[in-house]
Amino acid sequence: MRSDTRPRAEAGEWTDRVLDLEVGPVAHGGHCVARHEGRVVFVRHALPGERVLAVVTEDTGGSFCRADAISVRDPHVGRVAPACTWARAGGCGGCDWQHATPELQRELKTAVVREQLSRLAGIDSDVEVEELPGGPLGWRSRVRLAVDAEGRAGLRAHRSHDVLPVADCPIAPEGALPGVLARPHAPGSEFEVVVDADGAVHDERDGAPVVQRAAGREWRLRPGAFWQVHPELAGTLAGVITHWAQARPGESAWDLYGGAGLFASVLADQVGPDGRVTVVESSSGAVDDGEVALSDLPQLTWRVGRVEHVLGSLADPDVVVADPPRSGLGKALVAGICEREPRRIVHVACDPAALGRDVGLFAAQGYRLTALRAFDAFPMTHHMECVALLEPGAPGGA
Repeated sequence: MRSDTRPRAEAGEWTDRVLDLEVGPVAHGGHCVARHEGRVVFVRHALPGERVLAVVTEDTGGSFCRADAISVRDPHVGRVAPACTWARAGGCGGCDWQHATPELQRELKTAVVREQLSRLAGIDSDVEVEELPGGPLGWRSRVRLAVDAEGRAGLRAHRSHDVLPVADCPIAPEGALPGVLARPHAPGSEFEVVVDADGAVHDERDGAPVVQRAAGREWRLRPGAFWQVHPELAGTLAGVITHWAQARPGESAWDLYGGAGLFASVLADQVGPDGRVTVVESSSGAVDDGEVALSDLPQLTWRVGRVEHVLGSLADPDVVVADPPRSGLGKALVAGICEREPRRIVHVACDPAALGRDVGLFAAQGYRLTALRAFDAFPMTHHMECVALLEPGAPGGA
């Protein structure tokens, strides 16, 4: 017998229904939580404490549904007019918080990362999401465009494959997109537009190398290669790694999910010519680019493959830096790292829920969170970047 007595609904039952809602706290994912007739409603385009009319956009049944605010009563003091007309109900899925001041956006993200750490790792943190230089607009140096059946490039609607025929995007660098969006493209295709460190605009299909710089070095990357999307983030993260990794001359370090070797370059400087840094990366193209950019560092060893497949063949490290995909490290990899007993682990995470889960897994292995920073590397969206330092046997909390 099911013991859950919360009201449930059949799939689609509330779709297109307009609800009068008192909006509650922010939740992970770019929305706030409200309740109606005993069900949870995840509301976009609303802010905590507001009263709104919201239309239900998705109802798969069960105890919750999703809605968009379409009219706001009692607006939050931090509410502002969005910078883009597509940042609205039924609009683009790229931005979540254009209707909030930048300061309020960071407050909301701070609440999310603290809640995720508390709920998933049992840690009460005083971390604050920090602003990066450059402001809330014009920062997105990589934009993935989709093309509709008529050959028009645009952005995807929220939780949809529909392509919106936008003329520009205010969070992309000024002038980067209009010319690309105005041209016809292969119907049904997708492609990425990148603005590099020299301000050059690249369509990933053009083949020209993308110049990126950080940590006092330059990389020339093939189109489509991963690099941090905010122009200030790569250097910021490299600075945190420098401060927290503290690899010593002659030591061994791992750079897991190392890409083209940004963090490896920092670790290599720390361990010096008598040390060793092993980069593990599944993209052979990224490794090729990294080997060229860091050819002056013979202490680097590159391994092409999935981290879970390569880990068992590596020599024990003194320091580990890991920058996994959004899903995080997970139980098996956390255990695999901890059994090698590194004295420091620096975990870079782009999803606070995955970070919370991983921190809890590290705690179960005897590693405690000793420092944490979070950066508003994706203004106007719900995303953020976190960096955690874990050490064996240290007191919990950060």
